[in-house]
This record gives sequence, C-alpha cells and structure tokens, in this order.
Amino acid sequence: MATSKILAGAQVVLPTGTVPGGRVLVEGTRVTGSAPGDAEVVELAPDHWVVPGFVDIHNHGGGGASFTSGTVDDVLKGIHTHRLHGTTTVVASTVTGEMDFLAQRAGLLSELAEQGDLAGIHFEGPFISPCRKGAHSEALLRDPDPADVRKLMDAARGQAKMFTLATELPGGIDSVRLLAEHGVIAAIGHTDASYEQTVQAIDAGATVATHLYNAMPGLGHREPGPIAALLEDERITVELINDGTHLHPAAFELAFHHAGAARTALITDAMDAAGFGDGRYMLGPLEVEVKDSVARLVEGGSIAGSTLTQDRAFKRSVTVDGLSVDDVVRAISANPAKLLGMYDKVGSLEPGKDADLVVLDARFELKGVMRKGEWVVTPAL
Repeated sequence: MATSKILAGAQVVLPTGTVPGGRVLVEGTRVTGSAPGDAEVVELAPDHWVVPGFVDIHNHGGGGASFTSGTVDDVLKGIHTHRLHGTTTVVASTVTGEMDFLAQRAGLLSELAEQGDLAGIHFEGPFISPCRKGAHSEALLRDPDPADVRKLMDAARGQAKMFTLATELPGGIDSVRLLAEHGVIAAIGHTDASYEQTVQAIDAGATVATHLYNAMPGLGHREPGPIAALLEDERITVELINDGTHLHPAAFELAFHHAGAARTALITDAMDAAGFGDGRYMLGPLEVEVKDSVARLVEGGSIAGSTLTQDRAFKRSVTVDGLSVDDVVRAISANPAKLLGMYDKVGSLEPGKDADLVVLDARFELKGVMRKGEWVVTPAL
C-alpha cells in the first residue's frame, strides 16, 4: 500500500480559502508540498470537500464508552467512535467526582495523552456552581481552591488542557491566575456569575466560555450576566453545542455573529451514547436516559451532555445555520487547535502538519476520514 497519496479533484479548504479542484499531498503521516511519481492518486468528485480533521476540546465519551469512568479500552473505543465521525483530535472531559477519583482518572487519561491517543484532559467540575450544576452531582461540588486545582494539574502530568470553573466562587480568581501562569485554559462555565464578576475573571486570564448559554444565567437587559461579557470580549473563545437541542438557531446565530468565526469553537459535549443509541447510561455517578438522541438526567430531567458528533455539527452549521464552509472549518478545526497550542500540528491542511482530514460530499455527509496519513474511513470511489 502506497505511503504517498494525492487527493485530487475536490474543493480543498485551506487557511487562505477554498481551492476548487484542489490537491492534498500526503507523504507518510504528514501533509507535504510534493509527492513522488508513484503516489496513490485518490480522485474525488468536484462537488466534494476536503477539510481538516475536526478538533473537539469538550467530549465525555461515545460509542457506549465513557471517558469519565471507563477503562483504557473503553476510552479507546470512545476515541475511535469519534474518529469515525471526523474528530481526529479529541480532549477527554471529566465530570464532577471525588478529588481522589478525579486524580486517578487524570493518571489514566494522561497515559493515553502521552501516547498520542488524546490531546489532553479537560476538568469539568467539581469547581462549579451548585446553582448551575447541570448534570453534575451537587454533593460532590466544591469551591475552586487553588490547592485542589493544583492537585489535579499535577495528577495530569502536564496533560491538563482546560478547567471549567465558576469563577465567582471563593478561590475562583486565584485559580484562574494559577491556570494562566501554567499555560492551562481557564474556562468560565457552570457559573452564576454577574457581568462584573465575569469581566473580573477574564481580566485575570480566563480565555474560554464553556458551552455558552448552557449552565449560566440568561442574557438580561438590566443584568446582562456572563453571556454579554463573554461575547463582547476579544480575549474569549466561546464553545457552542450545535445539535439543535442545546441552542435555538437564533441563539446560535447571535453568538456566532458577535464572536465571529475567529472566536468560536464548535464542541460536542458528547457522552457515551454519541454514535451508539438511545438507552440508559451513567454520567459519573448520575443516571442518564437518552431518548430520541437527547440525553437527560433520570432524576430532574436536566440535559446531560449530548449525543452529537462533529460531522453532524459541521453539516448543521452549513445547511441549517447558513455559515460558510470556511467559517465552519475555523470553528471546528483551526480555533480549537490554536487553543490547545497544537496548531503547528493539526487544524489546517498545510505542509508539515499531520495528515488529518475529512472528505465530505455535496450534502456535507461524511465520506472519508484520514488520521496521520491512514484512512479511518476510506472514501468509496
């Protein structure tokens, strides 16, 4: 099997724009500027698209397997499930648990990050507001004491990429500063903060809004709350879950209009049922029922993550929300890669970067996935 490949004929999305009838040259595991004469040529239809592999910075599992509590094999199964849907780079997100358990999970997940299966760890909880806990166990929540934050950072052995914090809680601002000093993303989420408290956290170094709108006060005309502060500040990248359940299309459009393609990161917030099906699941210590692809807590009915995959988010963003393909690529690949400090390796189709790419047809249905030069899903030619 040839290690060199030429993908030819489709519309190729590059950082500089879309090239009709473009070519992507792959040598081994990387995109290259030239290919040898014996390279395998993969001819694609002119109405197909070649885009960078998707980068998901907020994901709890998939394929019936959990990143939050599963074995190594479970985590690998979840990773593979999302690769089948175009996510070639994934960060594993936790949910609230006992500190010792979270430290243990960090150890397991960091091993997979060190060997290149994961892009790092996102700690969502326990440092969040009981007022906005969503699908997190209230009994296990705690204030964001910098010493506890540091404990989980240390347990992750350099693989902690992001912490979601309710920064208005005691220790919140100091924890933001600690994370910023160590190059770890401080994300504002599951928060009951005011507009003014949110501005204070941004000034302290917070750079991401965890699933904007969800698990935070609504936008008010006298009390604008965190949404206005997060949307207006150029230092903030906003996560959006574009599954048609978490956000009304008008709310999605409002956020994308104000943050723009440069400050939006499309995420899944997926749980075990993503790519798997309806049924009963556990999200941390809480039981979840998935019905008609919507995940809700059995007790209380709160939305409990999503069953979204990034190929569906991409298609919806173009076909329902009317975004340009170039803008969606920025939001689903380039921006999250930049947040992770990995844009030199992934997030765009440029020579020297990993050969991570997705082939979509004219209806934006996934037809092929390549990761590091090898087909995960081979296009039918």
